[in-house]
Amino acid sequence: MAGKSRSARYYASSPKARKRKNKYNTEYGKSETQKKNRAARNAARKKLGLKVGDTRDASHKKALSKGGSNAKSNLKAEHRSKNRAKDRPKNRGRK
Repeated sequence: MAGKSRSARYYASSPKARKRKNKYNTEYGKSETQKKNRAARNAARKKLGLKVGDTRDASHKKALSKGGSNAKSNLKAEHRSKNRAKDRPKNRGRK
């Protein structure tokens, strides 16, 4: 199992835990909030012409949390690792 992460090895060896994780992921993905978020992300990717399998993300020049928009003029294609390494607000979207 060389090359697999610790969590991947754990879920591969524990059917009970894998079942719990899959159930959570299935339910979480069905929520209306997640559907809206996914649709917005897909729309932004489409505006930039990013195809499935592209290693870039749609990044915002001015963050949505700071008053930015999903307009094409506020979007840029950025490598996933760079976009996801940015500092994010700690309690974003949590109540």
